[in-house]
Amino acid sequence: MKKAVVLLSGGLDSATVLAIAREQEFACYALSVDYGQRHRSELTAARKLVQAMGVHSHQVIGLDLSVFGGSALTDCAIAIPTEGIQAAIPVTYVPARNTIMLSLALAWAETLHCQDIFVGVNAVDYSGYPDCRPAYIAAFQSMANLATKAGIEGRHLTIHTPLMDWSKKEIIQAGLKWGLDYSLTVSCYQADEDGRACGVCDACRIRHAGFADLGVADPTRYYRKLG
Repeated sequence: MKKAVVLLSGGLDSATVLAIAREQEFACYALSVDYGQRHRSELTAARKLVQAMGVHSHQVIGLDLSVFGGSALTDCAIAIPTEGIQAAIPVTYVPARNTIMLSLALAWAETLHCQDIFVGVNAVDYSGYPDCRPAYIAAFQSMANLATKAGIEGRHLTIHTPLMDWSKKEIIQAGLKWGLDYSLTVSCYQADEDGRACGVCDACRIRHAGFADLGVADPTRYYRKLG
């Protein structure tokens, strides 16, 4: 089996990407990053997903971006927005997060002699993060093949972004087709210690709308009543 490094946050999108990589018969090596985010519930979810779905190895790397701040996800002094999705880049954008995570995935892929990385970025119905755009992924892939021994020797890396053009409804539909248990995932920006979601942040709104659009029950556990 070909190997693939899969960036696994523990959220809905990354879990679906893991299911896709497995469906394509890759031997999956899951990589999660503890980057100083507000809660660890996503990382707990990632560990549960790894156990449920079966991967060859799971690495959790600690890299505390909260020392820089600059995001509501890494600085508790910045409030999580709960008034609905805005057109501008939101304060939940974490500077350079995807660049850092993809760089770590690249390093592991090269040591594994692996030429494939899967990541769950989405440019359709997400919050407008600049490091989720197709142009960014293409640029990073080009850089990776210039910057690595593997690339110079002709073993070119491919970054797979199967969710890039999918709506949340389409993402959930695909995961359910492959038997993915979305109750194991945590997407909320301010989940509690038990992994229950707030229901009002951007991530919760987009996730809940996806289940509603598909016409299936939302398995997410909430700590407040949705209204």
